[in-house]
Amino acid sequence: MNLYYWAPFLSKVATVNSVLNSASSLQRYSKNNIKTYIINVIGEWFSFSDEIHKEGIQMINFINNDNFYRNLPRNNFFNSRISYLIIFFFSFIKLHKFLRNRKENDIIIVHLITILPLLLIIFFNFKCKFILRISGYPKMNLIRTLIWKLASKKLLYVFSPTIGTANMLIKNDIFDKKIIVTIRDPVFDINNVKICRKKKINLLNCNNYLISIGRLTNQKNHKFLISFFNEVRKKYKDLSLLILGDGEKRKELLLQIKLLNLQNSVYLLGYKKNIFKYLKNAFCFILTSKWEDPGFVIIEAAACRVPIISSNCPNGPEEFLGEDIRGYLYKEGNMIDLIKKFNIFYDDYSNRNNNSILKLKIKNALIESRKYTSFKHYLDITRLDYFNERIC
Repeated sequence: MNLYYWAPFLSKVATVNSVLNSASSLQRYSKNNIKTYIINVIGEWFSFSDEIHKEGIQMINFINNDNFYRNLPRNNFFNSRISYLIIFFFSFIKLHKFLRNRKENDIIIVHLITILPLLLIIFFNFKCKFILRISGYPKMNLIRTLIWKLASKKLLYVFSPTIGTANMLIKNDIFDKKIIVTIRDPVFDINNVKICRKKKINLLNCNNYLISIGRLTNQKNHKFLISFFNEVRKKYKDLSLLILGDGEKRKELLLQIKLLNLQNSVYLLGYKKNIFKYLKNAFCFILTSKWEDPGFVIIEAAACRVPIISSNCPNGPEEFLGEDIRGYLYKEGNMIDLIKKFNIFYDDYSNRNNNSILKLKIKNALIESRKYTSFKHYLDITRLDYFNERIC
């Protein structure tokens, strides 16, 4: 069985690692009964060539170098939409030709920038099978709803990252509920986490640090996070805040840090490939996102046994953390509630009589994170009827 991943991207979002982990887990654990391929549409996957070849994954190149990819406009909403149009027209004929040559046993997993393959599915008939992988919390505008409905009859499965999103799709009657399956993202590999945690970091004056990880975008709501930190630091003066990630809001956040005179306590460290070495010694992890599905960084924090404070944004955090069973949930966008939950966390951390409460939350989150390993991802997919009948 051949499995092809369509997942062109402009920036290194969490889904990129999910695609890599998915392809490598299916190839590795199936003992090559499943052959996995990544379609390198605009040169975006060249920077991952070593990892891809190390795992025995094949790369299908629509282009020979990454110059085209590197020169695409990005870093704001308008530029990214221009790039999506460029990608659409550049790869239309190439993808159509590629799909036309696939065989009946071939499967295409459509991950990112899905509009092109879905339109081709609607207007043409191909021998191969298609799986739509929903990446992140979907905003159901008119165009997306229409395209999904039109393509639905030609899809083998629709993979939803969370139960909440699967239920939303069923409620809205977008796809036949028989093809909707909750397949959790392969967020991490246990052995890789152990290796990455051993790496050392050199951070001066950062003994007790809060950490947040994610692209510097409106979705992640870092401006709100910095304002929160400015408030709690008045009471907890020894704390620092590390923010890992790049994005279009960087200059705006740097200005906010300067205006609040937080240059010696809030640090924008940029994109870091190995986040686990930063997580392992963190005082706690904080997520202030407006939406997540499921919220990879929450899961990664749980795998590192770091206490978690998160907004209850749709759909992932609340599903993962439960009602404060595996962390501390606050009402998204509510500063008073976030400060309240942080104070509760701090008391649990400081008060030895209540410390068992925090330990239980950390343990529960660690156990829940095991649903998002590469091996569990492989098991979830290969237990589906179509896969089970063909590889067992």
